[in-house]
Amino acid sequence: MSAAAAALRIALVGNPNCGKTALFNVLTGSRQKVANYPGVTVERKLGHFVSPAGARVEVLDLPGTYSLRSHSPDQAVTRDVMLGRFEHEAAPDVVVCVVNATNLRLNLNLLLELRRLNRPIILALNMMDVAEQRGCRIDVAALAAGLGVPVVPTVAIRRGGTAGLLEQIDRLLPTLARQPGACDWAEPSAGELRGFRREVDRILADSLLTAARPPELTRRIDRVLLHPLAGTLFLLLVLFLVFQAVFTWAATPMDLIDAGMTALQEAVRNTMPDGPLRSLLADGVIAGVGSVLIFLPQILILFLFIQVLEASGYMTRAAFLLDRLMGGVGLHGRAFIPLLSSFACAIPGIMAARTIENRADRLVTIMIAPLMTCSARLPVYTLIIAAFIPARRVAGGLIGLQGLVMFALYATGIVAALAVAFVLKRTTLRGAREPLLMELPPYRWPNPRDVLLGLVERARTFLWRAGTTIFAIMVLLWFLASWPAPPEGATGSAIDHSLAGMIGHALAPLLAPVGFNWQIAIALVPGMAAREVLVAALGTVYAMSETGEALQSTLAGALAADWSLPTALALLAWFVFAPQCVSTLGVVRRETNSWRWPLIMFGYLMALAYAAAFVTFRVASALLGG
Repeated sequence: MSAAAAALRIALVGNPNCGKTALFNVLTGSRQKVANYPGVTVERKLGHFVSPAGARVEVLDLPGTYSLRSHSPDQAVTRDVMLGRFEHEAAPDVVVCVVNATNLRLNLNLLLELRRLNRPIILALNMMDVAEQRGCRIDVAALAAGLGVPVVPTVAIRRGGTAGLLEQIDRLLPTLARQPGACDWAEPSAGELRGFRREVDRILADSLLTAARPPELTRRIDRVLLHPLAGTLFLLLVLFLVFQAVFTWAATPMDLIDAGMTALQEAVRNTMPDGPLRSLLADGVIAGVGSVLIFLPQILILFLFIQVLEASGYMTRAAFLLDRLMGGVGLHGRAFIPLLSSFACAIPGIMAARTIENRADRLVTIMIAPLMTCSARLPVYTLIIAAFIPARRVAGGLIGLQGLVMFALYATGIVAALAVAFVLKRTTLRGAREPLLMELPPYRWPNPRDVLLGLVERARTFLWRAGTTIFAIMVLLWFLASWPAPPEGATGSAIDHSLAGMIGHALAPLLAPVGFNWQIAIALVPGMAAREVLVAALGTVYAMSETGEALQSTLAGALAADWSLPTALALLAWFVFAPQCVSTLGVVRRETNSWRWPLIMFGYLMALAYAAAFVTFRVASALLGG
């Protein structure tokens, strides 16, 4: 194949925690894109690079798997891509099997299965630096001879650590013939699997000169972090610090974004003549979209912590630590990672539940994932907390009161999720609980490059959402809030006479028992598209609700002047439970292949939201006064 021919297609395949994604990031850098596989919601990461010989190479990062026989949804995608079963997804020309050099015995079983596909294979012996530090000595030539495939040591996190792999790819190009789209494959029998294990033992007897010593530092740390009491307290401390950081670290960049959007809004009002276009830009687009953009720093800080915890190896420890607690309500320990991912967004959390092979356990995890406080709730929580909770410190100045309230909201969602799981596992989704089997990776420093790429991708996704979905909703809401114009001699604000005002006043009696006014009713409707839209909608509604007195300088100030404290607390309680995200319901439909479960999810979450808001408003009114 010449360099001028179509791009060579390479698939990275390997066990979880083998450094496969780190290798993908170092090969492709920013030249990568994330989408979904055709017909399923499994994430598809595709990138490209140019080899030293000038060949253009496409790289596909497949979900981690221990075997092609796996039946969980994401691992089934890895199998189907390798077999060329996707109609519009070309099978890979070359398979790069990435293995953890410190754990060859487990990793090589997958390679022996891949050999049966009769496709060119390169074995990337990754994490060689860690293996050498732990005293592991491997005869690379003997390993390659025993396996019958090229073996290349790699260190994905070290500069130049992939040079050998790039050279091997270029060496392979002249001999490479395009593979057919699909290939025959039969699941290995029990006898064949025992044969694989015997072959791995034989190969390692000739090539593994010295096995890696268990990392002493990891064992010492695990004595503390996996202790039932000390480990749980440490985990709670980590989560508490995350929520404190979301407020304290983000304060300065949020102020800068707020000042910039306010200046832009004033510039539009001062330079454009009064009319519909100025109202659209100042009161609709800038007030709406800007009120969401301000929360980008908080979302990135939350994702920063999640990525660092995952890359350091602590995330799987937390899953093991909570396995007993989660087992008490019927959850599988493996559900911890999807649920923790749901703190960023319920959609990837729901998709991550594919790693749970038991259907009942997977469904329970999916049904409670929206109760984890996703980053889309952060704008709502932050807005209301800033407006009604004083920015003072308690416990001798050690703890910020606003961060403490935020932690309480997250904790409420977690407790509610455990309660719902307890009910589901003893009613509609009964079943025997399976033991948790996971590999604990050694602790390692997160790669700053990988963390930065993850944050850039998250910022890009958030800005795209703000520039498309939220922008479109704000334009529509501005139109509904502006038309029809108030009749001659009408009193009050113009929005009272608009379609949006009519909708809000029509919904107001339904929401009055929970303390919501008609402005909140208006904002809840577009908020069904995405939770953070509620903030943008409130910004637009209150910007267009001026009645002679100038709107206060910030939306938080306007809410503090217009709402009672019981109303604010009721809205916080509502958002702990409310299914304000159509995209989440759509993903549940695709993951479960049924409308039954998303409809059940919507119904029970809406009932919980109304009940929680009702109780909160009534109790707060009784204690604090309306």
